Amino acid sequence: MILPQAASAAKPGRALQNGLLSTALIIAGLYFGRDVIVPLVLAVLLAFVLAPVVTVLRRVFLPNALAVVLSVLLGAGAILGIGMVMARQAGSLVSGLPAYQENLRQKLQNLHLAELMQEVQLVLQDLRSMVGDSLPSGARSGGHAAPAGNSTMPPDLGTTPLEVIQGLAGPVLAPLATAGVVVLFAIFVLLYREDLRDRVIRLAGSSDLHRTTVALNDTARRLSRLFLAQVALNAALGAFIGVVLWLLGLPSAALWGILAGLMRFVPFLGLFIALIPPLLLAVAVDPGWGLAIWVLVLFLLAEPMMGHVLEPMVFGRSTGLSPVAVVIAAVFWTFIWGPIGLLLAMPLTVVLVVLGRHVPSLGFLDVMLGDRPSLRPEESFYQRSLQGNAAALLEQARLTLREAPSLTAYLDGVALPALALADHDWSREELEPERLDQVRVQTASLLDAVQKESPVPELPADAPLCLCAAGRGRLDDLSASIAALALQSEGVAAAMTPEGAELPPDLASRTRLCCISVLEEGSSAASVRLMIRRWEKALPEAGIAIGVWHARPDSAMLAQLRQETTGHPIVTSLGELAALWRASAGQAARAETPA
Repeated sequence: MILPQAASAAKPGRALQNGLLSTALIIAGLYFGRDVIVPLVLAVLLAFVLAPVVTVLRRVFLPNALAVVLSVLLGAGAILGIGMVMARQAGSLVSGLPAYQENLRQKLQNLHLAELMQEVQLVLQDLRSMVGDSLPSGARSGGHAAPAGNSTMPPDLGTTPLEVIQGLAGPVLAPLATAGVVVLFAIFVLLYREDLRDRVIRLAGSSDLHRTTVALNDTARRLSRLFLAQVALNAALGAFIGVVLWLLGLPSAALWGILAGLMRFVPFLGLFIALIPPLLLAVAVDPGWGLAIWVLVLFLLAEPMMGHVLEPMVFGRSTGLSPVAVVIAAVFWTFIWGPIGLLLAMPLTVVLVVLGRHVPSLGFLDVMLGDRPSLRPEESFYQRSLQGNAAALLEQARLTLREAPSLTAYLDGVALPALALADHDWSREELEPERLDQVRVQTASLLDAVQKESPVPELPADAPLCLCAAGRGRLDDLSASIAALALQSEGVAAAMTPEGAELPPDLASRTRLCCISVLEEGSSAASVRLMIRRWEKALPEAGIAIGVWHARPDSAMLAQLRQETTGHPIVTSLGELAALWRASAGQAARAETPA
């Protein structure tokens, strides 16, 4: 008999096993089904790129079907034209490799690099054989037929004509069949994108059809614009590099420009990988080193220009991918689908992240692959204080303060919520005393550092004072210190007093408002009532306010205080406290002004 506790304990392990098994099956399906899946993925990405083109054609009053077919044919024609240019350029390059090889041998001999020369010679021979075997016989000779004296050996007499035809047609028909599948499926995706969207909604299992529909429409529109912009930018980059290389006199400049445009889809290292072949060719072609230096400078300037100037101008922001996720995705898809997976890694990862941000059931994809912080700012504050990482805590504060409108916004949006998280764990006995002391020490150190780096304005010694009185909770004194620092940054004379401490007479005479500072989990309504009575006796001329920092709207303590403390305002944020002080100061000024 299995006890209920044992059954409940076994559920997480069983769920983990099922998840790992499902992941393994998906990876195996992607790997073994790549011959079918890759054309479909290419078709979907082509549909994303061509969707804006279809929209433009429909605006000129073309029927939907005609606009779709025309757009796909234009895209397929452009890809076919690029492939033909690359094949012709590669054939021309192969025909000139012997001369380049001799020039490179002479240059290496002048540098006395005999061993390196032999290695490079072997590489060039392998490159020539590899490129030459992949081209028709006419392309290997630069577009001309091979001489009669160099004719190939006749086929084996035992080979039938049908086998010869199959051997020659196989390498040609396979790419054509793949291209046909991509074109056909892209047409169907564009024609039936509404139906496909509805099926994705059903698979997502969302009960909110309106929100999911709007999210998926927005996702498709953003992805289409993103991919079209990437294609346009990379094509422009490839054309620019090709023209510059042609002006520099590098052979097969169009081939290297197209290669640079294609490899730009590979994150981080794509353009540098595309640099290697033209750089080696420049070394082999030019008797000196000037051409190689110009090629190196061209590529080294092109990458930062694209990544830091043009792409931010066009996209307005990053693609939303974390650098680690991009590298992992590139390795994964290359392992699964080979070189084509390396080119598809970036688009596929962008699709997954965008879907994860809009579809709740796929939210884990955004957490794993997106560039958004995995922890909220207050959670990161709490985690770093638990670790005792003062440097990281201060660095986070500096980065947040650069974007925050004021110090009060940072303290109200990050520091106080982090203390509320620690107070929540302490009240449920999930936080050890030494860990709580660590949080106290790190928070106090951070407040001192922030106060030094963000000096508060100087005020007269007799300025009206807002007193932040700490409650009885373990972290209420820190919350009172934060409240006092926030008010000081707003130009208010403020001071913090610990719970049970005697208030100096000079501060008591200046106090116009006393804010009892408590965290919800560490205090109770009864303790707050006792503190109200105490401060009413100690400061009879001052107003009393209650700060229950970041209490939940459904807080029972907050509801009880609102019922029992009539006449004493309750604030839940530092912004509300600052507004309350300004309102009370204005009332006092109007009361002191003679009629």
